[in-house]
Amino acid sequence: MRLINLGFGNMVSAERTVAVVSPDSAPIKRLIREAEDRGLLVNATYGRRTRSVVIMDSRHVVLSAIVPEKLAVRLDGEYDAGSAEKDEAE
Repeated sequence: MRLINLGFGNMVSAERTVAVVSPDSAPIKRLIREAEDRGLLVNATYGRRTRSVVIMDSRHVVLSAIVPEKLAVRLDGEYDAGSAEKDEAE
């Protein structure tokens, strides 16, 4: 099982990730609201601004403070673990 770092030591399974999207559109905001109502929302932002939304195959929705482009690179396996501290500071 491959894990993807969402920042601040939080990780999700790469194999169970369906999509990584930006939280700005109305349908995604609605998805977040509905996941919270169903108890399927995981907020991994540590109080920072939500920059990406990770949708899992279990219908869980995970919020991250890392931009979708960086998470996409991590999903592709081109991620350098040493740069995690720099990413979290941004």
